[in-house]
Formats: sequence, structure tokens, C-alpha cells
Amino acid sequence: MVLLSFDIEEFDMPLEYNGEISFEKQIAISRNGLISILDLLKKHQVKATFFSTVIFAENNADLIVRLLSEGHELASHTWFHSQFEIGDLERSRLKLSELFNCNVTGLRMPRMAPVNPEDVLKAGYHYNSSVNPTYLPGRYDNRKVSRTYFKEKELLQIPASVSTYFRIPLFWLSFHNFPLKIYKLFAKNALKEDKYVNLYFHPWEFSEIKDTAFKLPNFTTKNTGKQMIERFDDFLSWLKNSGETFCTFQEFIKTNEI
Repeated sequence: MVLLSFDIEEFDMPLEYNGEISFEKQIAISRNGLISILDLLKKHQVKATFFSTVIFAENNADLIVRLLSEGHELASHTWFHSQFEIGDLERSRLKLSELFNCNVTGLRMPRMAPVNPEDVLKAGYHYNSSVNPTYLPGRYDNRKVSRTYFKEKELLQIPASVSTYFRIPLFWLSFHNFPLKIYKLFAKNALKEDKYVNLYFHPWEFSEIKDTAFKLPNFTTKNTGKQMIERFDDFLSWLKNSGETFCTFQEFIKTNEI
């Protein structure tokens, strides 16, 4: 099974690098990318899970309605992308559920930040997908965490996928910077070993973000925009032709009775 997920949020990454970008442009860039994503998923008839901040969802309600109507799942990415309080866990879940009349059961923290499983359970979530079980300098060291899903204090943890050897992350940066043939090989091996993959991306990757004002390093902008759309189209075709099944997180949990 293939668990595709997208963290739909304000495109505030330029601020991490002392770049300049208005809030309106943050929203516009992510909105443009989300439209491309939804078009690609519809083309290939595959489902995905969208972890949204409340801020992004409120400013793009029409696209949230569209993704739900096309069979995708809506989950929480908290309230803001660059600000967080513990209370945002429950507030964001309740707000998204209220706005779009859907059952929000999953969480992913912005930038895969650590979160106490007891707090997540208390906020009413069934699963958390905020763990990247690898080592990322300056961010986290999760090399001792299980590569595959596990229960922690009754909370279902669904880590992002990594390669079966050396725990090379299969997240968005790898997709942009590895030759696509190599990325496919890692994904194929993970599917064979783990019987599923959990891959995550962002809508702004599908937009043109090579703006000097953003001051983004090349490894974050490589193969973005039109190139990302083409590469992702190729990747989805490859997975479909390989006979893989796509599902939302909620469907995955139900199918595997976990």
C-alpha cells in the first residue's frame, strides 16, 4: 500500500533563511501547488491524506471541499505552521472538523516536531505521523525508532518511510535531489520489506519558488515547479504500473485493523 500525504500550509520556509515573503504570497504559492496536486491525483485516480493547518484551510476552503469530495482524507497540521501551543492540538482538530464536517483523526506536527503522545491522545487523535525515523542534522535523531507503525501509549505512530538499509529518508528532499531511478529503487525495496510506504510532500514544491527574494538554498528548490509536476506524474505512473494500491491513513488503519 502507498500512503501519500501532503502537508498543506503557509509557505513560510523563506523566513527560515531570512528571505522575504508576504503572507498573501505564502498562501498563493501553496494554493497553486495544491491545485496541481489534486489534478495529478485525479488523473491517476489515487487517494491521499492532507495534513492542513487551520490557517491554510480557512484561506482555501474551496480546495479543502474539493479534496474531500474526491475521496481524500483531511488531517491536522496544527493551527499555524511556525507557531505552536499544546492547546493547538485539540483546537485545530475541532476547528477542521467543524469547518468541513469531517472526522479528523490524524496529526502531523509542522517540521516533524516532537510531541508527547499523551497530549496527542488527550486532544482526540487516533494516529500521529510526526516521526521521521532517521538522522537529520540540526533537526532530530530518530535512528532508534521503529521504521514501521507501532503503538505508543495507545497512540498509533505511523513514521515516514526510510530505506531498508542505512535509513535514508524517502521524504520530499530525497525526491528532489536523488535521481528518480534511485528514489524508485529505495521505494520499491521499502514496499517489498514493509508492505507499505508513507511518503510526504508539500504543495509549494509544485509551484515556482526559485525567487531570489526567498533566499532558499538550491537543495530545497531543485526540481520544483514544472519539474516536480513532471517527476511526480512519472512516479505515480510507475507505482500504478507496479500494481500498488493507494489509500488514505484512515483506510490503511481500517484495512490492517490497527
